[in-house]
Amino acid sequence: MKTVIVLLTLWVILAIVGFALKGLLWLAIIGIVLFVGTLIFGAVRRAGRKARRVN
Repeated sequence: MKTVIVLLTLWVILAIVGFALKGLLWLAIIGIVLFVGTLIFGAVRRAGRKARRVN
């Protein structure tokens, strides 16, 4: 879980830098896509662990 939080923080920083520097808008888009992907990955992984504990 700690790795997911670190990655989410990194992607947010990349997105902010991309929006702050007009020429690096592509960096913001990549940061947002990676943020959403990591968020989904973390949610799926967490749900899998929760389901295994119930059984």
